[in-house]
Amino acid sequence: MGIVVWCILFAIVIVVAYYATRMASQNKEDGLHDTGLAILEFGRAFPTEAIRQLQTAIDGQAVFVRLHDDKAGFMRNVRNHFSVHLIEPGRAYAKISATGRGLTVDFLDAPHHNGTFEFKTPAEAAEVSLWLLGNYIAGEDAKPQEQASPAKA
Repeated sequence: MGIVVWCILFAIVIVVAYYATRMASQNKEDGLHDTGLAILEFGRAFPTEAIRQLQTAIDGQAVFVRLHDDKAGFMRNVRNHFSVHLIEPGRAYAKISATGRGLTVDFLDAPHHNGTFEFKTPAEAAEVSLWLLGNYIAGEDAKPQEQASPAKA
């Protein structure tokens, strides 16, 4: 009878270990594909910034964020946490990747995040590059200048 109990306990331990490793690998694969999680994490880091749009890299490990005031943000899955930062105007450089569906981005304030980020389509990469380009414009330059009123006769 004792050997049967030990066999049952051993089988239970094996089943629990199997499910635990499956759940851990699923969490590793998920990354930032869940946009709800990305919104929560960015909101936790920058609660006063209003998110306008998100664009996830194809591997789910990076998300570019377009903010309401035409600033940009960036999130990256770093092992067991998310690194989140705002991209300051003029502090990021981007060029098209070799595949044409991605961007190679250099962050001057966070060089450890430099890399090539691939997207599903070239249009998505172009959209993100526009966010970054819009980020280069100084505050006064981004506002339309008031046109002189016509002279009254």
